[in-house]
Amino acid sequence: MGGKLKKNDKSYRPNVAAIILSSKYPEVCEIFIASRNDIKDAWQFPQGGIDDNESPKEALRRELQEEIGTGDIEIVAEYPEWIGYDFPDTVAHKMYPYDGQIQKYFLVRLRDDNKIDINTKHPEFSEYRFVKYKNIFDFITYFKRPIYKQVLEYFKKQGYL
Repeated sequence: MGGKLKKNDKSYRPNVAAIILSSKYPEVCEIFIASRNDIKDAWQFPQGGIDDNESPKEALRRELQEEIGTGDIEIVAEYPEWIGYDFPDTVAHKMYPYDGQIQKYFLVRLRDDNKIDINTKHPEFSEYRFVKYKNIFDFITYFKRPIYKQVLEYFKKQGYL
């Protein structure tokens, strides 16, 4: 699925995103968020592009290994649709030639929280934390909030959160 998706003369980058639950799930429901290195106060879920000839699940595990130092996860659920969004002007220049992203969301559980290491070969995050569902939007960057809300509410209605 790598490459570009064209829609209304715009170019969208195929991408995966992970809503990561701590290894204490389901007894305790805490969600991993991390602060980006390159955008001040931009907290988000780990995500990344899908390479050519790579499935979304393969990209998910690769991206988690690259961004948080572990792909040792259990996939709990998958959001049933792809969700697209346009980059805000403040970010668009960094993502050229793409106008936005189309994402596949996965709800995953870490097998061992202690394996997280954001000091990877090419660090994307400066810090991370686990937060309760009710506190997540105290952190998440503004342009990701509508999609995160949509996806999190879906997983909540399905009984996962």
